[in-house]
Amino acid sequence: MSRSAGRPVLRVLRLGLLSFPEALAVQRRCVRAAGAPGGRDALLLVEHPAVYTVGIRRGPGEEEAARLRALGADFQSTDRGGLITFHGPGQLVCYPVLDLRRLRRSLRSYVCGLEGAVIGLCRGLGLEAGRAAETGVWVRESKICAIGVHCSRYITHHGLALNCNTDLSWFRHIVPCGIVGKGVTSLSAELGRDVTAEEVIPPFLEAFQEEFGCTVEYTDPDHMTAAT
Repeated sequence: MSRSAGRPVLRVLRLGLLSFPEALAVQRRCVRAAGAPGGRDALLLVEHPAVYTVGIRRGPGEEEAARLRALGADFQSTDRGGLITFHGPGQLVCYPVLDLRRLRRSLRSYVCGLEGAVIGLCRGLGLEAGRAAETGVWVRESKICAIGVHCSRYITHHGLALNCNTDLSWFRHIVPCGIVGKGVTSLSAELGRDVTAEEVIPPFLEAFQEEFGCTVEYTDPDHMTAAT
């Protein structure tokens, strides 16, 4: 992160609707840039077409993966933490690519910060959300935001997925994040109105800035890609 008026400046890339592999490729380019001398950190905002992803812990076998693909979704194995979850339209996915040394946070503190930013966003929308024993952000017994990160040599990628007006029926085909007996919800379901990912971006960035003490600035994704 560079510094402006004493605050870290974080580049925000809005990628729109992008497949999981394409977004992962952008993350990896940003990881290389963040780890270079004078490195640049980035906050990637994206929505994915329907895809089930699984982390480095034990996940579905090939037969289960084939069943999920037959539903019309993609299936991808990843190097993030956590078990299986779903990403799809109507979900704000945020991939922070940050050097934790510049952020001056431990990995655990960083994950707590991601939770705190989403909790602050929900509070601003009039929704009471909080933490639970399991990672993520919860409204009562239902998860509204999943978090799964990867960190290598202090550089983070992957991140969080906030259900805005996501079709929650996709979650019925899995045990989300491997947590039995708890549900999944969305901002739209809780607030009783249609809440889009686009609507949520500005208040999310405000909450992120407040939580991490940074300033965000928008960067053209094409320019960022060419520069990395």
